Amino acid sequence: MNYGCIGEKLSHSFSKEIHNRLFDYEYVLQEIPREDLGTFMTQKAFKAINVTIPYKEAVIPYLSFIDETAKKIGAVNTIVNRAGKLYGYNTDFMGMCALIQKNNLSLFNKKVLILGSGGTSKTAFAVAESLGARSVYRVSRDARDGCITYTQAKASHADAEFIINTTPCGMYPKLNVAAVDVADFPRLSGVVDAVYNPLRSRLVCDALDKGIPAVGGLYMLVAQAAFAAQHFLDTPVPTEKIDEIYQSLFRKKQNIVLIGMPGSGKSTIGKALAQALNMAFVDTDEVIVERAQTSIPEIFAAQGEKAFRDLETAAITEVSKNQNTVIATGGGAVLRTENVKLLSQNGRIYFLDRPLSAIEATADRPLSSSREALEQRYKERYHIYRKSAHVHLQASNDVAENAEKIKEDFCNEHSCD
Repeated sequence: MNYGCIGEKLSHSFSKEIHNRLFDYEYVLQEIPREDLGTFMTQKAFKAINVTIPYKEAVIPYLSFIDETAKKIGAVNTIVNRAGKLYGYNTDFMGMCALIQKNNLSLFNKKVLILGSGGTSKTAFAVAESLGARSVYRVSRDARDGCITYTQAKASHADAEFIINTTPCGMYPKLNVAAVDVADFPRLSGVVDAVYNPLRSRLVCDALDKGIPAVGGLYMLVAQAAFAAQHFLDTPVPTEKIDEIYQSLFRKKQNIVLIGMPGSGKSTIGKALAQALNMAFVDTDEVIVERAQTSIPEIFAAQGEKAFRDLETAAITEVSKNQNTVIATGGGAVLRTENVKLLSQNGRIYFLDRPLSAIEATADRPLSSSREALEQRYKERYHIYRKSAHVHLQASNDVAENAEKIKEDFCNEHSCD
């Protein structure tokens, strides 16, 4: 291996895609079991590598040189082999600073909680101090290495004004969890999560729901990779290149999620969008039918609405892990907040708002099989659709027109290639 990334589990990593866009070199993702790390490091069979969880501290004894930032932090994520001597750097520091500054977040004079006790948490501590935080506390389950516990954080530091998550909690494939409940910290003015897959972790989604500025770690990942590549090749990477790669990668990974009344055209428009943008297409109702091996009316008749909603949530839990996918949801998917949060983690949600007069009641929709039932569902759900969506689209009867409007918004938010 000439260039690459080492870690224990790398199936979720975007690093290869990023480095391939930075420079013309082969970049390899190499998973290394803990017992094999020593052998790998002593063999030195690489030109330069990135280091991720859980080896950012474990690699230090094998280095001949550590730069001052990495030495102060006590964690290394970039190693360059120069004539058989290993030089260690911490580009996570610059990456996290870039993420915070890019999103106009301020830690100045704030009380900051850093969730986690590993190498990235030490980096976040140094970042918080460098950006003028008033006080900084690292939080872990067992209060080791100078940390406080989560119980102590909730009891004694509920006045925290900023949270930085450096744990893998909420990372793919276990999306729907968060290390803390943001409701326990009512004075929060910002949340940063180093997790980048999903694009928005549960912690980030919870904060955004409460109007708290929050951002996931994708920009940090791209920025630290660029700074690492500078060490690899001794060649600078302009900020414009970092921004370009971030925008392109975010667009490539994000889903389009369609919500709205039964009969509003979600599946038809979704298929047109998927074809136009070269994305996959999934209909959650079709996933439910395939898994249950029976129709939706039959599920309702035999098991009731709750059983169907449970099947729906299970389907959404799985498809929300997808990326670069158009997802058409059932009309009642938004009735569970859990579903909306799951879909938001990798998705931009569009409410297809067609006039009730343009929607037909059909027998294959158990809760809107008559005109009266359809009108009732519309009254019950309309405000939920509006609240759940990132974009409210006044849909017409023209499929191509609706698809084009969504495409234009989606591509303008994070420019399409």
